[in-house]
Amino acid sequence: MNSSSENFIIEKEEPENNSPENKKDHPFVEIIRFSIIALIIVIPIRMFVAQPFIVSGASMEETFQSGEYLIVDQVSYHLHDPARGDVIVFRYPKDPSKYFIKRIIGLPGDTVKIEGSTVTIINEQNPNGFVIDEPYIKSMSLENHLTEKLGAREYFVMGDNRDRSSDSRAWGILTEDRIIGKAFLRLFPPSALDVMPGAVEETKVTSDSK
Repeated sequence: MNSSSENFIIEKEEPENNSPENKKDHPFVEIIRFSIIALIIVIPIRMFVAQPFIVSGASMEETFQSGEYLIVDQVSYHLHDPARGDVIVFRYPKDPSKYFIKRIIGLPGDTVKIEGSTVTIINEQNPNGFVIDEPYIKSMSLENHLTEKLGAREYFVMGDNRDRSSDSRAWGILTEDRIIGKAFLRLFPPSALDVMPGAVEETKVTSDSK
């Protein structure tokens, strides 16, 4: 059989003969073949490179709205550690079949101290602590009071809409192995198209030392 039938596009130089061996495969066979090849390409990309997600809920308003379509980068964290301020998608620790989207507030080795709407980070580099400037917050109740010490490969995450977010304040720390990746591209709606949506240019802090 002519091996050129394995290609997506077939170019014939000269007609050879009309024997059955030189006839094209049935269109249905070509569709099946194309589908298999597409799956071979797409599945590894979705598993290891990028994965689509649809935002559901109000926990990240005003940064993200329910119904927005995101592409999540699954490669970067194999090259470097997650950073404070990154917006990430992860498996919910209490039910790994569910995916959550939140912002990283505390890093491994940090002590996160929450007093009202003020978030203070204490670590080896800043033993007196520093207060994070969080312009992305929609709302945060003054009734928040919590202190959490993070170990190796542990993160503290919160939603930008703090008063409507189930996050590390409610269910505890997030371990690194639960992280899928960070928000890389917002595709829908078209009016909200954005690369690295929710990203902060730098982590602005104020000293809490006396």
